[in-house]
Amino acid sequence: MKRYRLTSAVCLLAVLAVLAAGCSSPGVQEAAGENATTENLTAFVREAAAYAETAGKDAALAEFENVSGRFSQGASYVYAYDYNGTLLAHPGASEAAGTNRENRTDVRGLPAVRIGAATAADGGGFIAYLYPAREFGTVNESAGESYLPKLGYVAPAGEGWWIGSGVYLSDIAGAGRESSPEAVSAMVDLVERGAAYGRDHEKATAFAEISNQTGTLVDAAGHYLYAYDYNGTLLAHPYLQAAVGSSLIERQDPFGMKNIRALRDTARDGGGFIVFVWPNPDKENREELKIGYVLPVDEDWWLGSGVYLSEVTGTDAALPSPAP
Repeated sequence: MKRYRLTSAVCLLAVLAVLAAGCSSPGVQEAAGENATTENLTAFVREAAAYAETAGKDAALAEFENVSGRFSQGASYVYAYDYNGTLLAHPGASEAAGTNRENRTDVRGLPAVRIGAATAADGGGFIAYLYPAREFGTVNESAGESYLPKLGYVAPAGEGWWIGSGVYLSDIAGAGRESSPEAVSAMVDLVERGAAYGRDHEKATAFAEISNQTGTLVDAAGHYLYAYDYNGTLLAHPYLQAAVGSSLIERQDPFGMKNIRALRDTARDGGGFIVFVWPNPDKENREELKIGYVLPVDEDWWLGSGVYLSEVTGTDAALPSPAP
C-alpha cells in the first residue's frame, strides 16, 4: 500500500477525533487552527481583505509574507495571487513569490489556482484542494505523500489581485452532519465498506448492489458508490445507468482536469482523497467541487464516492465559469 493511502487514513482519524471533541470558540486569528469553523475561516480572509484595502497593496503583501505577522499565526496564514496566476505572497513558500502558478495543480491534478482565481473574481467563496501539511513554518510542495484535503476561502483584495487561506479538514469542528466534515468521514466509511463488499462477493453481485439506488451501498444521506475498471470504463453506478459499459477516461471538466483519469490514478496508487469538479444534481447540475475518496478493490477494478463542497460548508458552492 502506498504512503499516500496511509496518510489519508491518518487524516480521517484526525477528523473523527476532532468531531468527537466538539467545537470550541477560536478567535479570527485561529481560523486555521484546531477546532476551526467555516465562519472563522471566512472572517479571517475578509479581515485580511479589509486590511489590504486600508493599508495598501505593498504594505499588505509585506504583512502577508511575514511569518511572524498579523496574518501568519501558526497554522493560520494568508496567501496572495494576481489574476494572471502570479504568486504575490506566501509566508510558508516565500521562495516561490513572483512565479506564475496559473497552471499549477495539486498532487492529483486539480487546477486549484485557476479555481481560486475564478471564485475570487466572482466575489469570493469556498474552495477545496489537496495541500501538504505545514511543518516547522514551511511547506514542502514536492512531498506528495503529505498532501491532505484542505478547505479554502478566497476573496478579492484589490484591483487585479486576490487572497485566500485554508484549513485542513482534520481541523474543522462543525455543528452537525450536514455542515461538517462528518459527512466526509461517513463517505469514507461507505467507500471502505464498498471495497470490502467487492472483495467478498462476485463482481456481478457487487456491481448490482452498487447500482441499486435503494441498496445497502447507498447511505442515509444519499451518498453512493461508483465503480470503474483501470481503463476508465464505468462498471456500476446507481444514477448513470446509461453510461455503464462506456469509457469515461477522457472526460474533462470546465477547468481542464480529466477527473476520471485522476480518480483512476489515485486508486491505482493505493487509494485516498482527491478533489475534483462534478455537476451537482441537487443544484441544477451546476459544477461544484467534490471531495472524493477512492480505493482499489482488486487488480481489475476500483470504486469511490464523494461529498460536494456545499455539504461541508452549508453554503452555495457552485463554481463560476473559468476565465477564457
